Amino acid sequence: MINKGVIFIITAEVALYPLKTSNASDIINKSISVLKNSNVEYTVGSMKTTLRGNEPDVFSGLQAIFSEAKKIGGEIDMVVTIGNAHG
Repeated sequence: MINKGVIFIITAEVALYPLKTSNASDIINKSISVLKNSNVEYTVGSMKTTLRGNEPDVFSGLQAIFSEAKKIGGEIDMVVTIGNAHG
């Protein structure tokens, strides 16, 4: 049963893989930078970025990362693990 009006905190670990490019690091860094103006806490690691926040904001952040990467880098693979046990 889900309680209406309750804010659920979730975490998402995301790894972005730009394809067919020699500047993957630039694409990844520019894509992650879209989170600066979001309501999501995030930590950038060497192989993944971890997002933490309320569910709608985290999903919005993931969509923003993917959209930015696609816009500047073309073909993108993005692997995401989402959980609510870490909140």
